[in-house]
Formats: sequence, structure tokens, C-alpha cells
Amino acid sequence: MKTVLVTGGAGFIGSNFIKHIFHKYPEYKIVVLDALTYAGNIENVPAEVRSSDRFEFWYGNLNNLDLVDDLVERSQIVVHFAAETHVARSLYLNRVFFITDVLGTQAVANAILKHSDNIERFIHISTSEVYGTALREPMDEEHPLNPTTPYAAAKAGADRLVYSYIESYGIPGVIVRPFNNYGPHQHLEKAIPRFITSALLKEPLTIHGDGSAVRDWIFVGDIAEALDNIMHADLADVKGEAFNLGTGVSISVLDIAGKIIELFDLDRKYLTYTDERFGQVQNHIAATEKAEKKLGFKAKTTFDTGLLKTVEWYKNNKELWEKQIAMRKVPVKNKSGEIVWY
Repeated sequence: MKTVLVTGGAGFIGSNFIKHIFHKYPEYKIVVLDALTYAGNIENVPAEVRSSDRFEFWYGNLNNLDLVDDLVERSQIVVHFAAETHVARSLYLNRVFFITDVLGTQAVANAILKHSDNIERFIHISTSEVYGTALREPMDEEHPLNPTTPYAAAKAGADRLVYSYIESYGIPGVIVRPFNNYGPHQHLEKAIPRFITSALLKEPLTIHGDGSAVRDWIFVGDIAEALDNIMHADLADVKGEAFNLGTGVSISVLDIAGKIIELFDLDRKYLTYTDERFGQVQNHIAATEKAEKKLGFKAKTTFDTGLLKTVEWYKNNKELWEKQIAMRKVPVKNKSGEIVWY
């Protein structure tokens, strides 16, 4: 029996990943460390998983060094999701992003180094936001890192910190850069669940700027499959590597809002517009060749299929998201020091 430590396992991607490996690998034990911030909810992990003797939950912060050390010591695989992740929120509450995303990642990396004899793999979840706006498309793993927001800068720092530990100390690390995720259990501050729940409540769908920003959107179930492949690939093929996880297809925010309007049979008058947030990244599309070649991974969920699955989940699980309704808008301090709500 292997023990897999999942930091941030009560969050959106982490909980979907846990559900995947719990069912696929009945011989694996899953240990979760999560601070249960506003974006984390233990109920994101299915009840059948939480009640299993193969599941163990620890409430705690990445910067509790003794706790992180103890949990890493007991593990063979560490998958590090835990982070502050919201672009707009980082524009106002920036310091906490560096404390969690950089110093927290260093705490995990130091524990990995200390117990490296027992650790088979350390998978660090970075983000495509580290690239900034595309200088070339599609964006491959060699694209320069040009973060445009405090969130992206903090994640870029953590990304390079992990790489430095791989190069300096030889830890068995892999860096993963998912493009825009969506799917069940995502917090309402993010665009797609914000649009879906607004449509469910017959409220306006608010778009930043003109909605022309395009993204590569990947369904969270496909992310879980990719991480599974990384966990079980030959270490020589993945150690020290960075992998984009995307679809190679980009869709604008306005087009997504339009699709949701159509799914709910709403009038286009439900679309409203607000100021563009500063630091906005205009274009993001992933180069997928490296993941296909080295991991055998290719996203299989089309956007329309994934969107339908996501809509159905929000329709059927109001009790899990209705407490977040007030958090769909995020406070941002603009360049003149005024607080605005996006």
C-alpha cells in the first residue's frame, strides 16, 4: 500500500483528483493536508472517501513545518495543490499569496528533501498563468515566464523554487502547468461557475472588459487523468520536467457566457459588462505535444461535453455552493487606490 499525500485536497482540483485515485487504486492510502480556507470544503471529498480507512484528513497550514514534515515522512508520493489561486483576489490581498504559494511550497520541498529516500515522486501543481500573455501560440513549456499579477508571480516563484530543488538536490520533482480548469466543485469566484450559478438564479452574467480574452479550458477530470499518468510514468521521463496540461483549443470568455445563456434559454440581455481587471492576460493556448509524447496524455473531454457535465453538477448540488453566492464578486484595489468589486 502506497501513501499519497495531497496538499489542498479539499479544494477544487485536489478533491477531483482524490476521487479519481481512490476508485482506481484501492491499494493506495490518501492523506490530505488542507487549511480549509474560504475556497476549501471537506465536503468536496465524497462521503464514501471520507469514511474509508484509506483516507486521513489533517487540518493545517503549509507553514506548520513540523506537521508538513511528519506527513511527508509517511508518504511515498506527494501531490502539492495547496495554494491561493484567484487572480483578482491577489490584486488586493497580495501578501498572503506569497506566504502560502512560495513559503508554503518551500516547506513542502524542504520536507521532500529531508525524506527523499522514501519519496518516489513530488508533483507540484503550478499554473499557465506564470507565462503571462502569449508571446507565441501555442505556448510551449519553454515560453518565457512573464507573470502579470501577484498570484501569477507567486506561482512563478514556487514553480522555479521547485525546479531549483530538483537541480540542486536531485529531489524527484515534476512541475505541472494546467491551463484554465473547470468542472464540478469549483468555487463561484471563478468565471464558469459564476456564470452558471448566475444563470440558475436568473441574474446577470457579468463579463470583465469586452469578453474577448481567450483561454484554453480543460475539464478537471482530464487533469486527474494526466496527474495519474505522471504518478506512474518512468521517473527518468518526467523528473525535472514541466508539463502543460491543456487541450490546444481556446475559447473566449464571451463565447462561454453565450453558451451558458443558450443552455438556460435566457435572453442576451442577461449579459452585462464591467471594467477590465488590470493584469488581465489576453491569450492563452497550450502546446500539448510534450504531454502527449512523454505522458501519453491527450485531453479527451470536449468543452461542450465538459460544460454540460459542469452545469448538471451545479443544478443538482445547490446545497454545496449556495453559501458561496456572496463571494462571486471579488474586491480589487485599482491603481488609484479605490476598492472596486469584480
